[in-house]
Amino acid sequence: MSEEPFNLRRIAVKVYSPSLLYGLGLGAVTPIIALSALDRGANLATSALIVTLVGVGALLSNIPAAMLTTRFGERLAMVFAAGWASLGMVLGIVPSNLGLFAVGVTMLGMAGAVFNLARQTYLAEAVPLAFRARAMSTLGGVMRIGVFIGPFAATLAMKWLGIAGAYWVGMAAMFIAMVVCFRIPELASRAPLEAGQSRAGGSMWSIAKDQWRILLGIGLGIVCITAVRSTRQVVLPLWGENLGLDAATISLIYGISGAIDMLIFYPAGKVMDKRGRVWIAVPCMVVMGVALFLLPMTHGVPAMMAVAMLLGFGNGIGSGIVMTLGADYSPVAGRAKFLGLWRLMSDSGAMAGPVVLAALVASATLGAGIWAIGGVALLGAGIFGYFIPRTNRRRMGAP
Repeated sequence: MSEEPFNLRRIAVKVYSPSLLYGLGLGAVTPIIALSALDRGANLATSALIVTLVGVGALLSNIPAAMLTTRFGERLAMVFAAGWASLGMVLGIVPSNLGLFAVGVTMLGMAGAVFNLARQTYLAEAVPLAFRARAMSTLGGVMRIGVFIGPFAATLAMKWLGIAGAYWVGMAAMFIAMVVCFRIPELASRAPLEAGQSRAGGSMWSIAKDQWRILLGIGLGIVCITAVRSTRQVVLPLWGENLGLDAATISLIYGISGAIDMLIFYPAGKVMDKRGRVWIAVPCMVVMGVALFLLPMTHGVPAMMAVAMLLGFGNGIGSGIVMTLGADYSPVAGRAKFLGLWRLMSDSGAMAGPVVLAALVASATLGAGIWAIGGVALLGAGIFGYFIPRTNRRRMGAP
């Protein structure tokens, strides 16, 4: 009997709905974490530091997340992550002191590391290679839709419940995601193992030694793209402030850029599946690099709006590229552990980008800092252009 043809729509609800809910919960609280810290007595510098704890929690938890996912499986790891995030939201609801609130914010980052790794591993196992990029791009797009909706849901809740309303929305979304994850079926891997191999693979260190060429080669491109992506969220508001625009105008520009980013994920995934990863990875970085070089040359709302839309387009066509490449290069034995290392590199880039920008702004100018990040984007394009065409398709499971 022949195997039933794969249909992405068949798994869409049970695979993507937890990510939509998780993104909604995260999006509900992300804009008000700094305000919540201020309410608990933090000054501006401390509140900014509290916001970074989400990234710190994720960065420190990538390796434990890989071990947890390997030990208990993708489904239970996602259940645990959503439950842990719900508990973190509770510390935003209760009138806790600043220290406990900081713990709750860190818990959100820890949960995100586990949830993101588990969902990526799940899709890498569940979806055949011919549909992988579309599946991963859709995953990234669905998460972005949730993050986009979250602040609006939080705004409605805060009308009645005050600032705690955002955390009530976040907790509810995470709890529902946890329940939905319980109903996701366990997977039997599609990929065969070689004789004598264990699906858990070796230790993290042995996997790092075996895959060091990939991690230090294309992995550097991953550091570049995540550094650029995390920094682009900062440069638009900063440049708008530099031009003297009011908060409402800056928010409108940022929102339109985000809307374009959010709407084009599926066509990008289809191009990656049909033509190859390089056809999206390189243009994504080049377009963002060009937009970042143009941004300091803008002097009014129309020009800044156009550049912001170009930046959103560049980021949007790259939706899912980091997850897709991670799944492509991950070995069958020890996949979760390899992806833990992959996410460690991507989160390192996401943390480093804004730090580099801040250092350059302090020592030079905002425009110079933005141009430097544009240079990082072009460096990433060069790395992807060199390494991705040399991908071993046989190793990835292609015929």
